[in-house]
Amino acid sequence: MQKSFTLTRTSFLVFTALSALSSQAETTQDATEIIEVKGHQSQRPLGDLSQQLREQGVDFSAAGGVSALPVINGMMGDRVKVIIDGAELTAACANQMNPPLSYISANQVAATQVIAGIKPVRSGGDNIAGVINLEQMRTQFSDTEQLSWQQGYFASEYQSNGDKWLAGAGARWASINWSIDYQGAYEASNSYEDGHGDTVLDTLYQAQNHALTTAWRDERQQLTTKLTAQAIPYQGFPNQYMDMTDNQSLGAHVKYQRNLAQGARFTGYFNWQSVEHEMGFFTDEKPGTMPMITDASDRSYKLHWALPISLIGTHASDITLGHELFDYQLEDYWPALAGSMMMGPNPYININDGKRQRIAVFADSDTQLTSDWWINAGVRIEHVRTDAGKVQPYNDSPMMGMPNPDATAATTFNQAKREQTDTLVDFTVAVKHRLDALQTLELGIAQKNRAPNLYERYSWGRGTMATTMIGWFGDGNGYVGRIDLKPETAQTLSATYQLESAHDDWQLSLSPFYTRVDDYVDAEVIGTFNRGTSPVTARNILQMTNVDATLKGIDAQYNQRWSQLLGVDEWRLSASAKYTHGEQHNGRPLYQIQPLTLRVALSQQWGGWEQTVAIEHVAEKDRVDPQRLENRTEAYELINWQLSYTAAQWQVNMGITNVLDEFYRQPLGGVNIAAQKAAANDGFDNIAGAGRSINFGVRYTF
Repeated sequence: MQKSFTLTRTSFLVFTALSALSSQAETTQDATEIIEVKGHQSQRPLGDLSQQLREQGVDFSAAGGVSALPVINGMMGDRVKVIIDGAELTAACANQMNPPLSYISANQVAATQVIAGIKPVRSGGDNIAGVINLEQMRTQFSDTEQLSWQQGYFASEYQSNGDKWLAGAGARWASINWSIDYQGAYEASNSYEDGHGDTVLDTLYQAQNHALTTAWRDERQQLTTKLTAQAIPYQGFPNQYMDMTDNQSLGAHVKYQRNLAQGARFTGYFNWQSVEHEMGFFTDEKPGTMPMITDASDRSYKLHWALPISLIGTHASDITLGHELFDYQLEDYWPALAGSMMMGPNPYININDGKRQRIAVFADSDTQLTSDWWINAGVRIEHVRTDAGKVQPYNDSPMMGMPNPDATAATTFNQAKREQTDTLVDFTVAVKHRLDALQTLELGIAQKNRAPNLYERYSWGRGTMATTMIGWFGDGNGYVGRIDLKPETAQTLSATYQLESAHDDWQLSLSPFYTRVDDYVDAEVIGTFNRGTSPVTARNILQMTNVDATLKGIDAQYNQRWSQLLGVDEWRLSASAKYTHGEQHNGRPLYQIQPLTLRVALSQQWGGWEQTVAIEHVAEKDRVDPQRLENRTEAYELINWQLSYTAAQWQVNMGITNVLDEFYRQPLGGVNIAAQKAAANDGFDNIAGAGRSINFGVRYTF
């Protein structure tokens, strides 16, 4: 297929140089909606966002090197809504190789927000786990009439494990009415080594992301536009049967804000993104021959009105009314392979003219009842329609004298009623009470819904090859969709207790939760296959199905700081403990639940120097899903060290990750299909984590 554009390493440098007329700034946003705002851009890391989001309670299911799949409260995939500047992007791949987080790099992020479980309905629908909200648009203005240069930076980092290079660049021009900003990122890595010094096959990749933001304002309104481009020429996925051989994306995003009469505000978001995605094989580390092509587009708008209303005395309520529309279209086909009896003579049409359309309305209110009581309440109603056209297998003939299950499945699928409609009703009631000057308590109850995605409903193949091309679970099994899947409905109870010192030098928080999910989309075994000659190489074929499930857990956080201790300007201690338990109604464990995880980090800062030592303990994973043949993993500990020095326009960073070169297998890593293919009669072990890496980075701000 002819690509509309291609970005190479050279074009990255050219694009960066040409974009030196653009700007960088912090996004203007209501402070109550931002959990964590990243500081001055010289302190922003390069690469993916996983480490920053882990600090906010997000776990990750391993995928490619560009971005893993986020997990919140034991739930992954589309159950977690990722929103970038108001845009809700969709993973356009049967293996979710291009999830929303892959379209933004850490140095491009101005602010991050993670809301687990109980969240305002204005934060987004069609999810049951939580929302990751990222602000990329930087709209900072100056006090000059003329558009003039403000600031820029170049940054680079090298990591020894995998011979990994990262680069980032940003620049800003601004005036009192205009802001222009560019942020770019590039990274490339070979396959990394584990703690034993062995190469973890098929973990190499190359990627780049670019974003150009322009904003204009006057006394009452602001218009912000963002153009994005991504190019990933290759990316290995060790826990999938396929790799990414190309991913090209273009996007246009618009945000309009206007102050209305009597303190009311209007905000409109308009989003378009196009993706051209290819899967296949590109490396001897996981050889093969088979092309797969996906073309997709996201189009959406959001219209929000914030209306301040006086209620009780001097206390007030902000009511937000909203209407949103999302239109997602998908074409997924696998071209015929010349000379192949099994993969030809026709292209395999996996999803034809796939459509997923959502229309939503909501009303949400934030009310301060007294000086010590606050309440958020809201209702959201969504109508979701999905549909897909007729499909075809590679051929309709028996294969080598054997029945052709894909031909039969295609006939059944084409005769079925494929259009499905769902009505989703979400509600949230959350109360916050200040017990005294040092203690607060938050309680919440919510119902959230998610309609099945296109692959969960319309993946129709029944043969071994076809089914193993479907699934973002990394378990080596094959998957079949089910047209009549019901939406997931989650009822969640949660609480947060927070205690802080009178001198604001330490803080403790405890956040337990309980979630019951009706019609949780899981899977049931409908067959088996074995590409090896040993029982340990057997895998299952599973079909999507609805079950009832429960998830519960607790997240504990403790932070403390000391000033002028032992000659150091400031010490900071951060500690967390997180535990999640998930199971079906029959007691069977849910797939990919992170075991007990403890993290402790101690930082010290003196002058321009800052040093951090972090220790992470992950307990043994002994509750596993037997239907997906999930592996147990052993407990492990990791130690990471980071040192940075900042002076004037320069920042220099040094660090060592996995200081003791610990060997461990990732509990949410999925199985290593690349390693199993290289030793056909060996079993499927979980992917090993990265061994020791010595890292060095430098950043220059001008």
